[in-house]
Amino acid sequence: MGERQPHFNPPPPPTWRKPVGILALIAALAIYGGVVMGLGEQIGRLPVLVQVPIYLVLGTIWLLPLRRFLIWMETGRWG
Repeated sequence: MGERQPHFNPPPPPTWRKPVGILALIAALAIYGGVVMGLGEQIGRLPVLVQVPIYLVLGTIWLLPLRRFLIWMETGRWG
């Protein structure tokens, strides 16, 4: 009996979404970081117990759209 050869699926060809997505992500994070840094003086005037939750929220809120953006980079669909 003949041996079965393993089935090989070649990877899909590269798309423009990944390099453009990475550049867009870097640009968006730089802009977001600049905005947060611009708010630093006003936030710094607040009591420390108020600053902590503000910085926790500002430090993590950028992650909310990241999942859908990464899905788009990989598949071309937003969800």
